Amino acid sequence: MKIGMKLVAGALLLAGLAAADEGMWLMNKPPARQLKRKYGFEATPAWLEHLQRSAVRFNNGGSGSFVSADGLVLTNQHVGADCVQKLGTREKDYIHLGFTAPSRAEEPRCADLELNVLNSIEDVTARVNSAVSAGMDATAAQKARRAAVNSIEKESLDRTGLRSDVVMLYNGGQYHLYRYKKYTDVRLVFTPELDITFFGGDPDNFEYPRYNLDITFFRVYENGVPAKIDHYLKWSRDGARDGDLVFIAGNPGRTDRQNTVAHLEFLRDFLEPRGLNGLRRLEVLLSVYSSRSIENARRAQEDLRMVQNSRKARLGALAGLQDPAVMDRKRAEEKALREAVEKSPELRRQYGDAWDQVAAAVASYRQIQPQYQLLELGTAFRSDLFSKARTLVRMAEETKKPNAERLREYSEAALESLKQDLFSEAPIYKDLETVKLADSLALLMETMGADDETVKKLLAEKSPRARAAELVNGTRLDDVSVRKALASGGASAIEASTDPMIAFAKLVDTPARALRKTYEERVDEPMRQGYAKLARARFAVYKDSVYPDATFTLRLGFGQVKGYEEDGRQVPWTTTLGGTFPHAADHQYREPFNLPKSWMDNKDRLNPKTPFNFVSTVDIIGGNSGSPVVNRAGEFVGIIFDMNLPSLVYRFAYTDVGARSVAVHSEGIIESLKTIYKTKALLQELGR
Repeated sequence: MKIGMKLVAGALLLAGLAAADEGMWLMNKPPARQLKRKYGFEATPAWLEHLQRSAVRFNNGGSGSFVSADGLVLTNQHVGADCVQKLGTREKDYIHLGFTAPSRAEEPRCADLELNVLNSIEDVTARVNSAVSAGMDATAAQKARRAAVNSIEKESLDRTGLRSDVVMLYNGGQYHLYRYKKYTDVRLVFTPELDITFFGGDPDNFEYPRYNLDITFFRVYENGVPAKIDHYLKWSRDGARDGDLVFIAGNPGRTDRQNTVAHLEFLRDFLEPRGLNGLRRLEVLLSVYSSRSIENARRAQEDLRMVQNSRKARLGALAGLQDPAVMDRKRAEEKALREAVEKSPELRRQYGDAWDQVAAAVASYRQIQPQYQLLELGTAFRSDLFSKARTLVRMAEETKKPNAERLREYSEAALESLKQDLFSEAPIYKDLETVKLADSLALLMETMGADDETVKKLLAEKSPRARAAELVNGTRLDDVSVRKALASGGASAIEASTDPMIAFAKLVDTPARALRKTYEERVDEPMRQGYAKLARARFAVYKDSVYPDATFTLRLGFGQVKGYEEDGRQVPWTTTLGGTFPHAADHQYREPFNLPKSWMDNKDRLNPKTPFNFVSTVDIIGGNSGSPVVNRAGEFVGIIFDMNLPSLVYRFAYTDVGARSVAVHSEGIIESLKTIYKTKALLQELGR
């Protein structure tokens, strides 16, 4: 079919794909033409494979990379902090004090950390789509698609032994099977003190200039010994420099750049403000809890930091949607695509109703979203103990079914990772559990009303606080052996259990499943079908200039090391180690601008001109934290740890006008390890 070339060119220009360093590109579909045209660089298959096999995904929502042949992995401290927190105690707060393993034999094992390395990608779109025949209603289509996906994953797992995930791309336009080598024996090697990994705290978060050593080293083991790694990143001798072309390989969590205008307006006016208010509420709760004692602060510190980070990120993203210029750009992009579709009778016949289909699904979601969010997504039950109870209840029910009929998270391919989390030895603090559950039950009552039958049934004629205390204090699910016994006993053990949290999870399950069924049939499936049409329309009009929204799968990004202009002044591309101390002095060394004793003691020994943090135009989003930054030779030159405020709009649209990703410079890492921490063995392993 023919599309008017002037219209295509105009649409591409509006979409911002012509010259900018935009894109979270699939590893099996890299931006070869863009890189060759703008930078004269050719990403060879060997170069791409090496980067892919060197990259690591953290199951808790971050990225990292292998940096030695002996399984050494580098990520951000804030990505690895969940493990570090769980390894710590009242006496040994490794988050604040930092940690260095004296030897490999003394590297402590993380309780429930899983690392994934992408082995291969297979396009299974045809098989998934063939399961849904013409004329199927939404219920039948949803079941058929789920059965196909579950079957594909199980067949792959049985054949290869690799973690196998079918990933939906282009909001339903394509389905790819991702196979991962999985590591579950992960041990802590080194992490600096919080006062330098998060120097500047929340005030400096999403800001620049920055002075942070946001790094942590882990090691993966197999059969009790360090894993032998064929693909790892070698350390650059010089690191990143102004104007360099750089790349990242990481796992961006989620973007919504391909959403229709109607969908974006729903996010802007309804969903995002509600989510933001929920984060503010939780932030206050955790702050008050933390203020009661030093131990409380230690227990809640990572939850609180995560909430503060999410609140600030969400506020910035919402500000983007509230910017008329951003929405005007989105309307122009949509108008250009719709005009291209209308211009071609064939495209109009196939895809002309896609926007209306998505709008109808959005309208349906708005009707059920508050209840769905509370009961099925679990906002009403903020408790690790409840999460484990729900997993046990649902696992017993779902594993009775054939694999093809199960909920996605209980498929055969997903069970091993699910059980690792379920049987984690990580500590659970009942006082914190009670506070969180009481507040979320209060939110349930506030949102659905005290006279709602579901609310009355769940609260059992008690106040949210009293009900939470009853459930948390009465349960024995904080004991791993109890969880294992219930899991092995299956449905009969769950049915016979008198544990109050199990009973509560069973009460929640009936209305929650009903909401999930409604969501899948009235929202998810129709929206998926509508967006699949839009994806195919984009392919027809824009050809290979289309990359999919982020899905927490490995992507390639590229850009230039480059400063920017802010309020009429030039912001340099890098900060230096020496600049850290004046920044602290400007705030009178008051928390969170106080530096660790190790830094103050070695201030005069540091090379003050060493690059510390730097910025580039690389396209990132949450989930890219810990992504390695590499040069043309594929050598390690830095590690992503943040974005500046103008880049928070990246969730919906890319811009390089003042928006930058922020990374720790490779030379800043080496100088710190050598002069501050004197980690000779680690430096030798890095080849430095």
